Amino acid sequence: MASLLERLPFSPAMFYLPIGYAFGPAGSGLINIVPAEHAALLTSVTKIALLLSLFTVGLKLRVPYRDGIWRLPIRLGLLAMLVTIPIIALVGVFLCDLPLGAAILLGAILAPTDPVLASDVQIKDIGDRDRIRFSLTGEGGLNDGTAFPFVMLGLALLGVPSAASFADAFTVPRVIWGIAAGLGTGWTLGWLVGRLVIGLRRRFRIALGMEEFLGIGLIALAYGASELMHGIGFLAVFAAGLAMRRIEATNSGQLSADRVPGEALNRALGQGNEELATHPAKASAYMTETVLDFNQQLENFAEFFMVILTGVLLSHIGFSMMGAWLGVLLFFVIRPLSVAVAMTGARVTSLQRRLMAWFGIKGIGSLYYLVFALQFTWIVPPGYQAEDLAPRISSIVLTVVAMSIVIHGISARPLMEMYQRRRRRQS
Repeated sequence: MASLLERLPFSPAMFYLPIGYAFGPAGSGLINIVPAEHAALLTSVTKIALLLSLFTVGLKLRVPYRDGIWRLPIRLGLLAMLVTIPIIALVGVFLCDLPLGAAILLGAILAPTDPVLASDVQIKDIGDRDRIRFSLTGEGGLNDGTAFPFVMLGLALLGVPSAASFADAFTVPRVIWGIAAGLGTGWTLGWLVGRLVIGLRRRFRIALGMEEFLGIGLIALAYGASELMHGIGFLAVFAAGLAMRRIEATNSGQLSADRVPGEALNRALGQGNEELATHPAKASAYMTETVLDFNQQLENFAEFFMVILTGVLLSHIGFSMMGAWLGVLLFFVIRPLSVAVAMTGARVTSLQRRLMAWFGIKGIGSLYYLVFALQFTWIVPPGYQAEDLAPRISSIVLTVVAMSIVIHGISARPLMEMYQRRRRRQS
């Protein structure tokens, strides 16, 4: 259906969601996954999908770091999140009747954004410097990692022993270290591995081929090394992708990596893949683009699987009216307010600011943090039922994610086409 979907204002995820719902208990009953009982397995599966997504996002961002456009995703990924989580937590306490720990956990789960689920708003090619696309793509790479300390804080307030260190006097230094160690470890390993492979290819014509495994191996290496150093592994994987892209940009200079000939064109020109892989000017571009192409295919499969899974889980646990109200509040009030605060003084037009505010898309990151939290036993204050709390939060989160898939999936293409028309008229 890909060719048909390209001509319609729909995202593929909008079709995957009802298929998953139909497979679940509310439909045919072919698949019955209980979120709490299968939380450990679901955490591993969703983590893999999230890591693939974060690495791919890093590979797409080619703009030099000294460029002021980088301030935009940092504002969205950090400042907007610091506004979003407390507001959702307040809504959770006063409107959803949740204990404080559960309300903070809910805010942290729903704060990350996921532009992958609406491909019309993410970067189209590596040279794309559009402020909306760059900001939303970079935000999705950052806030899936920066949400982790708040998830752990919520779990600590719910009495989870392994999260207790995130609610003591050393929480702030620990979080700062986690962010710095994650970014630093991922960047260093991405740079070292990328430079090593390019050097071996150029000088000795070895370490050729298997770029797909190189990408997967680098993801695992960066995440594992960061976790060993008590860093945030998601940020490490994002930074590893950034480092690999920076090597390409440094070596290629003005040569755009997306202009490197593909395999079919190589054969037509009589130029083999080995020649490109060892070429002094094109070796790094060839490596990076090959890794990116493969990862994008994996990312598409991960999107399909994750949205199907969302539909199955929603079919099991059911829609939440409170989740629907929270979704409306999040999309139309909380997200615009957080973006307005984060973008204060930023060099963006009012239309760009409004579109950034609208496209706070929820997806894989929220699903991962939900099943991650469900692995633990929660201890709630008197007056709350522990056995009812996890299903309530699960239903709220899944309802908001489903709403985002549908609402943002319908609106992404028309709004971005309108934005592009206005840009062309102004230029």
